[in-house]
Amino acid sequence: MDHSRHDLPDDAPRPAPAQPPRAAAEPEHAMSTGRWVWEWTKAISTAILLFLAVRTFAVEAFKIPTGSMEGTLLIGDFLLVNKAVYGAEIPLTDRRLPAFANPTRGDVVVFLPPHDPHKNYVKRIVGMPGDTLEMRHKVLYRNGQPQDEPFARHTDPLGDPADPRMEWQLEFLADRGQTYRTYRPSRDNWGPLWVPPGKFFALGDNRDRSEDSRYWGFLDATSIKGRPMFVYYSFQDDIAEQFDWLTGVRWARIGEVIR
Repeated sequence: MDHSRHDLPDDAPRPAPAQPPRAAAEPEHAMSTGRWVWEWTKAISTAILLFLAVRTFAVEAFKIPTGSMEGTLLIGDFLLVNKAVYGAEIPLTDRRLPAFANPTRGDVVVFLPPHDPHKNYVKRIVGMPGDTLEMRHKVLYRNGQPQDEPFARHTDPLGDPADPRMEWQLEFLADRGQTYRTYRPSRDNWGPLWVPPGKFFALGDNRDRSEDSRYWGFLDATSIKGRPMFVYYSFQDDIAEQFDWLTGVRWARIGEVIR
């Protein structure tokens, strides 16, 4: 009998078999590439949606391309336009959000004109529904009273020929006895006109260099997009300067409130 080995009883505990070494646990903060891409996609998508929502319903940037409002606004001014104040338009519908105010005389507004409904214009409202307007020798009369307009600018003291684009006014003349033969409206002399319901009359502050309601007609209330708040950037374009966007900055105009 071999006494060097001792058989264990059947019910005796036996040592557990050796286990292969475990890999170190993955840190909780580790993130897979796919999840990282997904998180960034969500963040960027949210930012884009917020930007579009703000641009559609609250504030939109606008650049002044012409001198029609010169004296108040300059070519190269960049404005922030409050779209919520008159009730922002809901895309793909003919409805608007509730307005905080209604357009009124003296408001500078951004709108789509009836003759070019895909291009933004900026002018000042001078006539409301029910007003009677006329101009005599560059002076605006409303309801028979001459208006004090410190913002208006006149730069052309020379001729004032009749303009055929203004013949649309004949239909809205207060004097219904006028005809195409007797009514000869011009830039500085026209009217008196009656402003119909739901319409506004808008003029540029630079009266001698503005294409406005005198030529293309009344402004519809539904075409008004908003009211400029202030100038957030302004520069004077100079093609001779390579970095005119920097050297031509009008620092004094930045932050200028539009009135």
